[in-house]
This record gives sequence, C-alpha cells and structure tokens, in this order.
Amino acid sequence: MVELKLGLKGTITTTVGDSDLASALGSGDVPVLGTPRMIALAEAATVAAVAGCLEEGRTSVGTHVDMRHLAPSPKGRSVTAMAELTAIDGKLLTFRIEVHDGDRLVGDGIVERAIVNRERFIG
Repeated sequence: MVELKLGLKGTITTTVGDSDLASALGSGDVPVLGTPRMIALAEAATVAAVAGCLEEGRTSVGTHVDMRHLAPSPKGRSVTAMAELTAIDGKLLTFRIEVHDGDRLVGDGIVERAIVNRERFIG
C-alpha cells in the first residue's frame, strides 16, 4: 500500500463523445463537453490519486465540489482531468483540480472527499 500523503496525483483522459455533450446530459443545448461530465472526470482523477493508499475496507466518497468550467471542448477533443491532493484533515481529503483540452485550461477547482468504511457506508 502506498502512503497517503500530500502531493499524490491522479489523471484521467477521455475523448469527448456523444454521451459527454451538454446537449445529451441536459446541462445545455450545445454540442460541447457538459459540466456534469467535467465534474465526473475531476472526481475520477481524485479516486485515481489515492488508489492503493487507503486501508483495507476503506474508500473515499465525494463531499464537496467547487468547479469552474472555463472554455468549451467539442466532440472529438481529448480532455484530461488532473487532481493533486493538497490537504488531509483527519478523514477529509482536499484536491486541486485542473482540466485541460490540449494545452488549454478548460476547468479548475477543488474537490473534497471523505474516507469512509465501505461496508458501514453502504449498509
């Protein structure tokens, strides 16, 4: 198991497809990456950042998202969400997020996750 520590990073890359579009997600009527999908990519990057770092039986769950969607990414573009663990406060983890479309910053913000006991959380 890798030690849970500040500076851990996770990255998720996807190509914007039909199901990722604002027009498909109900978050607008334009054929560009929808904000809900951008947030889901950001959360996936946070999960990747701490993969292999949590004790057996533990997982993390999202508790707070504060994201800005700065520019459109049309269908076919490659989009990368990067998360860096910037704070650990007991069981609360805070991540800085950047989302890039090529060399353009298209989103940024903060995602917080809490470490929980998997069985108790779902039970």
